[in-house]
Amino acid sequence: MSSVEIMKLIQGNVLSLKPYHVESTDCEIKLHANENPFPPSKELLELFSSSLQKLQLNRYPDPDSRALKDSIANRLGIETKHLVIGNGSDEIILFLLQVFCQKGDTITFPDPTFSMYSIIAQSLGIKSVSISLDNHWDFSADVILQSAEENNSKIIFLSYPNNPTGNCFSDTQVQKVIDNFQGIVVIDEAYHDFSRKSFVNQIKEHNNLIVLRSLSKIGLAALRVGFGVADPLVISEINKVRLPYNSNTISQAFAENLITNFEAVQTQINSILDERHRLLDELHKIESVTAFPSDSNFILFKTKQPAGSIFAFLSKNGILVRNLSSHPKLINCLRVTVGTKSENDRFLSKLKDFKN
Repeated sequence: MSSVEIMKLIQGNVLSLKPYHVESTDCEIKLHANENPFPPSKELLELFSSSLQKLQLNRYPDPDSRALKDSIANRLGIETKHLVIGNGSDEIILFLLQVFCQKGDTITFPDPTFSMYSIIAQSLGIKSVSISLDNHWDFSADVILQSAEENNSKIIFLSYPNNPTGNCFSDTQVQKVIDNFQGIVVIDEAYHDFSRKSFVNQIKEHNNLIVLRSLSKIGLAALRVGFGVADPLVISEINKVRLPYNSNTISQAFAENLITNFEAVQTQINSILDERHRLLDELHKIESVTAFPSDSNFILFKTKQPAGSIFAFLSKNGILVRNLSSHPKLINCLRVTVGTKSENDRFLSKLKDFKN
């Protein structure tokens, strides 16, 4: 029987990592993960059911996701040679770090932002340089470019809209980074469907620009489908590190159905946008809350009372939000996903009921 000191065999950069934390409290109303609160429409479910009966589940999936790429390319008005499919957009972030960075290299991003940039980087022994956002949750392109140059950064990551702040960064500042950085610029547009802003039409003008998208926020979170749009040369290099069959048959088929029958999804998106506007208005009426503008399907808000106490109170009442207070710039900040009208009403009611 072996008794190996496993801890001595683990890489130091992994040993010091903290895993990405996801609240798993069993709450009736889950407004913590930025998911679509609506299930797929009846029409889509019927398409899914019909597709499932035709799938050869005893066979490996299409390694190139050709049908799914065709549907995305048609929707975006691009060629399939500009596309790569990922098991969520997180996987494509991993691919990019594998392709463009080696151990000891550096990446740059604003802060606070999506934590997986730094977590995946650290797991590979890649260093992260973060540039603090200003009081309007925006950044200066000159500052980011200077830092990236000084640290010889290989990639700049920009979440657009930014998670967890919810806003789109200044278009002019983002454009300045794209126009001037001599490395790779990744625009993470996971929440594009709620901002309706994008840099994807500049892919052909900038061979160092990569745009990421996700279907997780608009209804297919369970299936983990993301994609990247980039210069064909970048795509071919990503395919060298992409594992065979990284996108499964069911995810490919259902994602294709969603993209080619987008009307029902768009109806849900419009409803979320209407509720976002209403939810923001109602939060502004609560004296103890400061709600920040949002271009996404979630709202960041700061509370006068301890956020941890409010988080616990909401959880006790069956409502799960995201507590972000561990970040030094997000003390007493919570993030709430825009839910259905009834979910939002209950959240607002309980938030107003809280007594410190």
